[in-house]
Amino acid sequence: MKSRLQKLGCVVALAAAVAGGAQAAELNFASWGGAYQGAIRDAWLKPFAKETGIKITEDTDPQVAKIKAMIDTKSVAWDVVTENSARLTRGIKLGVFEKITADMVDQKHVIPGARNEYGVPSEIFSTLIGFSTKSFPAGKAQPSTFADFWDVAKFPGKRTLQDDPATVIESALIADGVAPGDVYKVLSTPAGIDRAMKQIEKIKPHVAMWWKNGAEPVNALGSGEVVMALGWNGRFQAGIDSGLPIQMGWGNTVAQVGYFVLVKGAPHREEALKLMNYMISPKNQAEFSKYIAYGPTTEAAFPLIDEARKHRLPSTPERMKSALFLDSEFWEKNGPAIVERYNQIRAR
Repeated sequence: MKSRLQKLGCVVALAAAVAGGAQAAELNFASWGGAYQGAIRDAWLKPFAKETGIKITEDTDPQVAKIKAMIDTKSVAWDVVTENSARLTRGIKLGVFEKITADMVDQKHVIPGARNEYGVPSEIFSTLIGFSTKSFPAGKAQPSTFADFWDVAKFPGKRTLQDDPATVIESALIADGVAPGDVYKVLSTPAGIDRAMKQIEKIKPHVAMWWKNGAEPVNALGSGEVVMALGWNGRFQAGIDSGLPIQMGWGNTVAQVGYFVLVKGAPHREEALKLMNYMISPKNQAEFSKYIAYGPTTEAAFPLIDEARKHRLPSTPERMKSALFLDSEFWEKNGPAIVERYNQIRAR
């Protein structure tokens, strides 16, 4: 009898261990929805889950303020979130992300300019002009530069801008005649900030909406609510691919890096790091641009991408010549004050 009970106990213990292991093999991922999160799902999340058996639960809108509240209340629900350079630097300042060391994620092959101690670079994307081809058809003048976006006389109609000033004030200064390479030198002075804010005030009467989600400017262009938008190239391309009357102007761009970020106190930290290592491998980096027109963060991925697809990406050598990379250090230092002024203008 004793032997039978011992065997039964072993079976129960084994079942509990298996159940516990199955329960641990999961992670919670949050991004920004729409075509972007759909591309992440198809390129990385689904094949990773199939290969590893790790169950992934998805969520959206990983605002830094939400993450800070989770940490403060000891109720962290997310393991990996995606952030752009500006939100990443905001989160670093608030101490909500864990530093990624070389022994956690192998990033030796990542483009040096894309690296950050607190995030694994997932893609390069650009802010640029998207416009309605119904309002500005082929054969007539079409906008291409940030100056065109601000030129409401030559290109009349309502616009949309992001509710976050990162990339918008850079675009505003370029529209006002500042060379891309001089933008942050100008913004390093109070007069430069004032100059950018005057440009925001100038365009504000023509802004129909201040978008928060990357799909919103695409939908607004498609519905005719606006004729021009500053937005992300991959979202515009998704709209074009779906048949919306949209085109992009590549005359000026502000390039950014997207990051996979580990939330401090993540409940499934080991699984989160496995996902990051999977995503950053050159082979899997090359997969992402099949689903959305964002470029890889490692040159080792480019030989694996066909020529037709390369022409849709923002990180080609030709497009990089006129691009300005968003300066995350500038935003870490000056972001809160600029956000406050920007929001004051929006609210007036």
